[in-house]
Amino acid sequence: MSEFSQAIQTVAVYAIPILFAISLHEAAHGYVARYFGDPTAAQLGRLSMNPTRHIDPFGTILLPLILYLTIHMPFGYAKPVPVDYSRLRNPKKQMGFVAAAGPMANFAMGLGWMVWLVIMRGMDVSEPFLIKMAIAGINVNAIMCVFNLLPVPPLDGGRILTALLPNELARRYAGIERYTLWIFIGLMVLMYFNVLTPLLGGMVGVFIELLALLVLPLQLLMNI
Repeated sequence: MSEFSQAIQTVAVYAIPILFAISLHEAAHGYVARYFGDPTAAQLGRLSMNPTRHIDPFGTILLPLILYLTIHMPFGYAKPVPVDYSRLRNPKKQMGFVAAAGPMANFAMGLGWMVWLVIMRGMDVSEPFLIKMAIAGINVNAIMCVFNLLPVPPLDGGRILTALLPNELARRYAGIERYTLWIFIGLMVLMYFNVLTPLLGGMVGVFIELLALLVLPLQLLMNI
């Protein structure tokens, strides 16, 4: 198989998992923000499961492909769902829940792909494309969940940590977010030069092992 054909096959396998992993991650932020009093995302029509409402041409399509071909970790981002933290009923505390909603959505999707994989194997489905797509769904959501939980603003983990810190320290820590562009460049560089990748790889492995543990009853039920 030529490199071009292999690239096309990779895009086809990862397209749906990446689109939904990124889009539902963002939508989850908006739904939880609305629950806690901020209707901004809803008013702008961003509370949607439709991926086209969240796609960023570079972050959703080109970046995951570039990262997969270079460091084999297809990470990307969608257009951020707007959240006005000042409209939350308890901004400092509830911003942590809003931030956590994205990674938790990825956890739920990863579990869903794992369940589908177990069901297909239990039913002796051997279509390679479907099997590869399920595995891609597990991997993509594992990477997104783990990466976004890094405790660095503006990642979700950074905002969760900000919500947990004392007020003065939280204010100073949140100020790091003004350097968002440089933080992302730094993280990408660390991943490219294999500095951050081993840590993320280990965390992704733990994530997948946890999913496998959760579906163990289903595996036993289907005699896999």
